[in-house]
Amino acid sequence: MDKRITLITGASRGIGKAAALELAGRGHHIVATARSKLALEKLDDEIRSAGGSASLIPMDLKDKTAFETVGQALATKFGRIDGLLGNAGVLGTIGPLQAVGPRSFEETIEVNLTANWRLIRAMHPLLQRSESPRAVFVSSGVVPRPRAFWGPYQASKAGLEGLVMAWADENEKMALRVNLFDPGATRTGMRAEAMPSEDPMTLPTPEEVVKKLTPLLEESETRTAQRISFKS
Repeated sequence: MDKRITLITGASRGIGKAAALELAGRGHHIVATARSKLALEKLDDEIRSAGGSASLIPMDLKDKTAFETVGQALATKFGRIDGLLGNAGVLGTIGPLQAVGPRSFEETIEVNLTANWRLIRAMHPLLQRSESPRAVFVSSGVVPRPRAFWGPYQASKAGLEGLVMAWADENEKMALRVNLFDPGATRTGMRAEAMPSEDPMTLPTPEEVVKKLTPLLEESETRTAQRISFKS
């Protein structure tokens, strides 16, 4: 494979899908993961119709062994990956903490935080085989600006930021560049679910947002351990 190989979680919609299409257009081979096989197949059709290429991996982030299996498959097929975009996430329950059920709370932490640790653990050896490995994880503005009723979500994203910054520091002297990206309010289904009274037409589209995100996964990116915001 003479293209950069970039794995994207949550690639079937929103920011993940827009990033997959943008990077495919830049010449990356996309390894797209998401729960919906049908949505991934639609993404694949779009990528291929534009002259790009992709590998599809339907998976559930709550599956504790999924990333190990994916890592083994990618090692066999490609021997490496060059880019990693940790984008998948769930909103969880918006409301008072005492009203959040145990299942919802645990799922939010599992998908937004723990699954990303599993992702890092499984993909680190493959990134080490790249000449210019790059990794980006999508965070949220609720981390620097905590607010009422967003407790589980913002706790999971704050944990993610701590996890990613630790990984970045551990690889400071290596070729791997690791950063966080805060897209801000974006015209996605998750945003509409969280803020149903908001006019979505006042928000930037995922396609606009990824214009600033996707360069972080290119060979030319030199920053690491940075928290980069779309609005900055």
